[in-house]
Amino acid sequence: MIRLILPGQLCALTRVGTEVELRIEGQATLRSVLDALEVQYPVLRGLLRDPISQRRRPLLRFFACQEDLSNELLDAPLPQAVALGTEPLIVIAAIAGG
Repeated sequence: MIRLILPGQLCALTRVGTEVELRIEGQATLRSVLDALEVQYPVLRGLLRDPISQRRRPLLRFFACQEDLSNELLDAPLPQAVALGTEPLIVIAAIAGG
C-alpha cells in the first residue's frame, strides 16, 4: 500500500482525511500512484496533472523521504520507503497570489 497525503483542498473534494492508501500493481512510480488515485477518486482527474501531457500542474509539488520529487520522470521508481508504505508520498499545493 502506498500512503498518500493530500492537501486540504483535495481532501475536501474526495471527502477523505488527509491521508489515503492506494494499492499499486507493479512498480511504484508517480504515474502509477496518480493513475490509482484517479481511479479511486475520479473527481481528481485532471487536477493533479494535465490530462493530455500528463505533466503535474504547476502549483503542485510531490515530496517523499525529505526529497522533492516534483521534477522526476513520471515512470521513475519512488523511494523504497514509499513503495513499502513506511513513508508517505506528500502532495503540496502552492499558494499563489498577488
